[in-house]
Amino acid sequence: MDANLLLFKTVIAGDSWGEVAVPVIQAHPATAFIFVGSQLTLVFGVLNLIVAVVVDTFADARLNDVQTLAEEMEDEIDFDRKSLAKIFGRIDKDGSGQLSLQELIEGARSDPDFQSRLRVMDIDEQDLEQLFHMIDQDQSGTIEVSEFIGPLSRWAHDSKTAPRFIKYNMIQATHLEP
Repeated sequence: MDANLLLFKTVIAGDSWGEVAVPVIQAHPATAFIFVGSQLTLVFGVLNLIVAVVVDTFADARLNDVQTLAEEMEDEIDFDRKSLAKIFGRIDKDGSGQLSLQELIEGARSDPDFQSRLRVMDIDEQDLEQLFHMIDQDQSGTIEVSEFIGPLSRWAHDSKTAPRFIKYNMIQATHLEP
């Protein structure tokens, strides 16, 4: 018992802990549970507090590192654009560099990556024709690579898909009125 008490006192608690606790534990060994339990609670509590402060400090420093965040966002955008270019290439069956409405609909049905992107944007099959007209900026009846990548890259990371559809419908309605 004395050896365990000495080991605990020097390794875990530190020497000053023993000035009060060791004589009490030696006189009444059952009190060891109280002293050891309280000491462990304090040690691990303080350790957790220190770790929490350090992690929080580094998290704040990371958020304040605007340059790194901007670079990460740029890398994310580049990766996303490359991914969209690959999707476009898979959907463009004839290799013309342009998508018709039918090719867009077929791509949405057959390409799992495109399906996932549309799901994230909350676009279902009924919305595809409207989506086609929204991203066909030159109103040519086909979508070129740049028309496909630009809006879909921005909109996938933006939770404003529904307002964009509403805005498009409002613009279309105002053009139809005499």
